Formats: sequence, C-alpha cells, structure tokens
Amino acid sequence: MNTAFEKQDRTGPVLFRTYEKGSGLKKALSMERNDILDELRESKLKGRGGAGFPTSTKWMIVAAASDSKKYVICNADEGEPGTFKDRVLLTEYPELVFEGMVIAGYTIGADEGIVYLRGEYFYMLSFLEKFLEDMRSNGLLGKNILGKDGFNFDISIRLGSGAYVCGEETALIESLEGYRGEPRNRPPFPVNTGFMGHPTIVNNVETLASVPHLIMNGGAWFCEMGTDKSTGSKLFSVSGDCDSPGVYELPWGTTIKELLKIVGAENAKAVQVGGASGICFGKKDFSRSLAYEDAATGGSIMIFNESRNMLHVLKSFMEFFVEESCGQCTPCRIGNVKLLEGVEMIERGEFTFEYIEKLKDLGRTMQVASKCGLGQTSPNPFISILENFKDEIFNPREVNEAV
Repeated sequence: MNTAFEKQDRTGPVLFRTYEKGSGLKKALSMERNDILDELRESKLKGRGGAGFPTSTKWMIVAAASDSKKYVICNADEGEPGTFKDRVLLTEYPELVFEGMVIAGYTIGADEGIVYLRGEYFYMLSFLEKFLEDMRSNGLLGKNILGKDGFNFDISIRLGSGAYVCGEETALIESLEGYRGEPRNRPPFPVNTGFMGHPTIVNNVETLASVPHLIMNGGAWFCEMGTDKSTGSKLFSVSGDCDSPGVYELPWGTTIKELLKIVGAENAKAVQVGGASGICFGKKDFSRSLAYEDAATGGSIMIFNESRNMLHVLKSFMEFFVEESCGQCTPCRIGNVKLLEGVEMIERGEFTFEYIEKLKDLGRTMQVASKCGLGQTSPNPFISILENFKDEIFNPREVNEAV
C-alpha cells in the first residue's frame, strides 16, 4: 500500500504553479468573510466537476443561512470514466484541497468538513489521513486555526462504495448519511437542507484546490485567464490514442485541436469530451473551444484514432450506463436499456433509420425528464456518436436490405 506519493514535474497557470503551504489559508484568515466572497464573485469561479455552478453563489447562500451547524463537503468521488485529475490533486497537491476546505469553512461559518473519497481510492487513505494529522500539528486544522480565536474546523474522510451515481451531490449526501446512494428531489437544495438537514456546500476537488491560489492572487488575476464566461484554467485528464497521456492544466478556451497537438494526437478521428457522459466530436469540430459556453467538460478527454470502431465505443459507454443507473427514475432506468438495445440492433443490421431517430428522441426526453445528471447526460454519446460518425456506423454494405 502506498503511504507517500512523489510530486511530478508539472507546470500550469493556477493549480500547478508554485505554492507555499499555508499561505492561502493565512491570508484568508486575515480577511473579512465578505471580502473572500467578493473575491470569489469577481473571479467568476465555476464548479470544476462539470455542472459549472458559480462557486460564490453557493458559498453566499450557505454563509447567509441562520443555522448554527453547517458543512463543507469535498466531492472526491471521481467515478467518471476517463477522469483522473482529482487523484493527482489529492496525492500531489493535498494542501490545496484541504486548505480550500478550511477557507470554505471559515467563509461560511462551518466547523466540519468531509471528504467523500471514491472507494477505489482506498490506497491513498493512509497518506491523506497522515497529511491531515500534520496539518493539525502545524495549527492549520483543529481548534483556533493559525491563532484565529474561535475558528475551529476539522476534516474527516469517508469512503464511498463505488457507485457512479454518488458523484451527484444529493446522492453523495444520502450515502454519507448511511442510506442507499440515490438522488434526492430538489428543491430543497443542499445549500438549504444538506447533510443531516443542515446547510451544506458540496464542491469538487479541483474547485476547492483553486481557492488558495485565488485568495493569494485575487479574483481579477483569475479572470485574466480563460474566457469571459469560463475564467481561469482547467485540468484535463487525457487518455486514449495519443503520445503523451496524462493530466494537463490549460486555460479555458483552448481548442480541441490545440490540445491534440500538445498531447501528440494530431491523427485523431474522434474526441470524447466530458467522459462517458460527454459529447463525441469528429474532425469537423476540432476547432471548438473547451469552455462552459462551448465544449463543456468536467475534465475527461478520451482520444480515438482511425483504428477504433465508434459503434464499439458507443456500446461500451451504454453498457456502463445501464449498469450504473440507480433505477430510481423511469427515464434513466428504462431509457438506457432501450438505447443499448438500439446499438445492438445496429450491430446486427436489424434496424430502421426511423426507429433510430425515435431512440434519439427518447434520449432527448431523458435529458429533460431524468432526475439527476446520470440520466440527463447518458444519452449524449448515443446522440453525438450516431450523428457525427453516421457514415462509418451506417455503412450501406452492412445494413440489412430491409432498412
């Protein structure tokens, strides 16, 4: 079992830049809470888990709540296929993640933080627990943090059990409370009624890790990078058919083509942006920008070259969603099965284009009628792959004559 992790030689404009442990937290504790919220608002920092909700709005709502008990939850349930950036942050930059949580606790008036760690990341648990203990010893965690009288905040780590749906914040909270990990009806939202019924902020690992740098350098500095609607930088987990897979930090607004050049994949024919639940782009769309307002992503970039069968790629994605659906809502429970059946019909050449169009309509219905992000996004690969690679998939020589 690994108990220590060696930091790789990485460079980047925000997260991978030089940082002195404790500096962001020390500066935050010298500021008024409202000033921290103002910096967050000016930065336009959005949630890095994929949803893109403004971080300042979430924090402001909880900070204004009158409840005497509040929570900070770090969503470290990195279950999206093709995503491994949070693993890098937790093992190589844990000070950023944990200090971000402490700053959040100070800002909203919470005294307890919880890291919901993906069950498959059990191997890093002892390392993270040791790091938290060192923070307590150095006055960065616990009672009267850094001499700030009355500011008490501690962090515990809870392990998930491998359920993909627990990446959704309300299902995560259900799991933390000891129940089956299923999404809650909303409203109420976690910022009003979260963990154990108290106001709660749930932020992704990368979002929290951005906060110490943001505090050190200011919201205006953060806005100098990226685009107007997608400020700052983004970590991209790059895998598949490329010369240099790995985790890269690039400004928002970088095009797919530019990223492919950086990682040595200029011969790619397809790029799945956003993990299994994302959208698959063909060569004609490689000029699209990686940004919330264009090709949005939580960080996963999967690259496929000419040797890959895109129908097989689609089938593996849909098999995954059929397996991972919690089954709570009908659109997702039944819809994913029907979409997978459609892929299998195409494989056998036993389909009509009219029926495939009906399945695409079903997918669009799932996007608006499903209860949580799983069912709302699982049709993305079905729709995008069949539309962007129809010439490859619907080869006339392989289609049944009845089509």
